[in-house]
Amino acid sequence: MHKKRVIDGLEPYLRAIAKVHLASAGVSLDALDSRPLIAIANSWNEVCPGHEPLRKLAEYVKAGVRAAGGEPIEFNTIGMCDGISQGHLGMRYTLPHREMIADSVEAMVVGQGIFDGMVLLGSCDKIIPAMMQAAIRIDLPAILVNAGSCVPELKPSDSKKLRTRFLAGEITERQLVEQSLRYYSGPGVCPFFGTANTMAVLCEAMGLMLSGSSVLPATTSSRLFSAEQAGAAVLRLVEHGLNPRKLITEWSFHNALVVLSALGGSLNAFLHLPAIASEAGLELSWDTFADISARTPLLAALTPNGDQTVYDLYRAGGLPAVLKELQPLLKLDAQTVDGVSIGQIAAAASRGERSVIHAYDQPLAGSGGVQVLYGSLAPQGALVKASAVPEDQHEFSGPAIVFDSEEACHAALYEGRIRQGQVVIVRYEGPRGGPGMRELHRVTEVLKGVSNTALITDGRFSGASAGLSIGYLGPEAADGGPIALVENGDIISISLKAGTVNLELSEAELKERRCRWQPITKVGHSKLLERYSKQVGPTRQGAIWDI
Repeated sequence: MHKKRVIDGLEPYLRAIAKVHLASAGVSLDALDSRPLIAIANSWNEVCPGHEPLRKLAEYVKAGVRAAGGEPIEFNTIGMCDGISQGHLGMRYTLPHREMIADSVEAMVVGQGIFDGMVLLGSCDKIIPAMMQAAIRIDLPAILVNAGSCVPELKPSDSKKLRTRFLAGEITERQLVEQSLRYYSGPGVCPFFGTANTMAVLCEAMGLMLSGSSVLPATTSSRLFSAEQAGAAVLRLVEHGLNPRKLITEWSFHNALVVLSALGGSLNAFLHLPAIASEAGLELSWDTFADISARTPLLAALTPNGDQTVYDLYRAGGLPAVLKELQPLLKLDAQTVDGVSIGQIAAAASRGERSVIHAYDQPLAGSGGVQVLYGSLAPQGALVKASAVPEDQHEFSGPAIVFDSEEACHAALYEGRIRQGQVVIVRYEGPRGGPGMRELHRVTEVLKGVSNTALITDGRFSGASAGLSIGYLGPEAADGGPIALVENGDIISISLKAGTVNLELSEAELKERRCRWQPITKVGHSKLLERYSKQVGPTRQGAIWDI
């Protein structure tokens, strides 16, 4: 390793003092004199099952760093579990904590001013995007490592049946927990293709994660060895000066959108990818998402689009096998942390198992699973996972029933006040109005019990949500978007074929209602959420917490 280290650029006295502090924390004196210093940014904790394995993985990362001639120095950041935060006020904190993680990594790495490279460990919904934001913002040679998903013993449909039986009063809470542990079989990411696994796969597709590593199962030897290889790989990136901004280009985002569409990934990618792009000085519009989705065939039926899990995707060949099918659509010259191009990875991959990864010319559907809707109710757009909407609901019209919070909607559901044929409006749940843009996954689950209904919200959904659920709508109610003016009984028309969602009211009526409109504020006593509400940007730009 011949490149000058960052710490060597310090003034001699300051360098000596820095070495004193590092040595007193246990860093080898010999390493401080000669080895590149590699930050190990770990979001390990005992709360989030996807992050519980990261403590052990970090040790393998460190072994790889040392074997390649570097010296690892680890620190931690936070990492919330979206599953635990679902359905209550805690969900308001999960999107803001994406920015908090990125900021904390920046504070530690840039603030200490001694590191030559980074390995970032994170697994779940907001944490992988946050680590990617941090990597691109700081722009030191970097690689990401995730924990992988647990290995389910049940099909996703069996897990859903358990929840349905509990809601119907057929099994007890303890029975639901015990039997669900056959689906969530141990530490690791949830096994469905929700936001956590979507963002891991997209991270690999964009070249910031070792090829084939994003869906390696948790707690397996393959996962451990991959972590060790990542630790070694970052030293190669340091040696060659391959910083994230040299790897993450418009081609990287193009490839991510192709993979997102081909696998029917989480709608939360529409929130996270624009935020990541902004760190690279790029703009990523929802229209670009929609254009690529329309041209990309759907190649897999991963839940919630079908009854297969990420473990099935792993056994079928993982992302490299998917890339092999998608070569006609990919930017093949895009580079990766592997030291080779996406095209080389795709060409070298084996053909995927056809029961999981369908051939490019024999897809499950001719276009991807996500769609952007526009109309009088959503001038700035709204999102729907079209691949998870029943065919008979692609055209829908009905009277609105309006709620100004998730809690109010829950109460109406449990009281039986929501009827078939209605369009359920849940507003003031956007980034500013929520504040925090909660996922309404629990609403979508319970609403399944009322057939032939639609849900529209300025909030967002879990990657596991399905049905005619339209979210991420802009402008949000707190900004005075048309969704703030809807009243009970108003007719809402939805057409996936036309790509529209309309409020059937005259301009005169809308103008009169706007004169009477008063925004609702729901900040409460949280200083964090109050700051977030004042400073967060619009959904379509990634809901970036900025001034």
